[in-house]
Amino acid sequence: MDDSETNVIMFDQGDPVEPQASDVAWSPDSLADCHSSLRNLYDYWNARRGTRPMPARSDLDPVDLKPILPVLILIDVVPDARRYIYRLVGTREVEMRGSDPTGKAIQDAYYAESPEETAQYLDRVVRTREPVLYRGTYQPLSTRTQREDVLFLPLSKDGETVNMIMILGHIDWMKDETRV
Repeated sequence: MDDSETNVIMFDQGDPVEPQASDVAWSPDSLADCHSSLRNLYDYWNARRGTRPMPARSDLDPVDLKPILPVLILIDVVPDARRYIYRLVGTREVEMRGSDPTGKAIQDAYYAESPEETAQYLDRVVRTREPVLYRGTYQPLSTRTQREDVLFLPLSKDGETVNMIMILGHIDWMKDETRV
């Protein structure tokens, strides 16, 4: 597969084999062996923020993000019990999920082991005001193993408070016993 393509493979949700959620400080070096789409989005985000802790949504141009729009997610951070609301979910993400969570709270439309697991990563972005990289290995089917990398990037209207989180994931199949 060409590295410039964004690869999303549909799957049934499964149990994590090797979840990797650490609370270590963010470093762009953690993206070194991730798919180029994640590295490119981080570089774009970083350039748009300039000297600020994070860019605003208005600093981003959808034309620049066109190749990844089908797999991009934007989540609003809201000051009520819902906490996180899906603002935009790319068409391939919707297809993979089997429904469109746009406008729903994460506790009503999460795509992880639990809404608490999803909130843990979003909370960390809000708390640290820094990117977060999730790396995990899952077995969505008994004959398949996949590695998933998910990049969470903070956005802010005022340059200080996270009011939106941009998310991009990439999935690699590691094992498919039907092909062995």
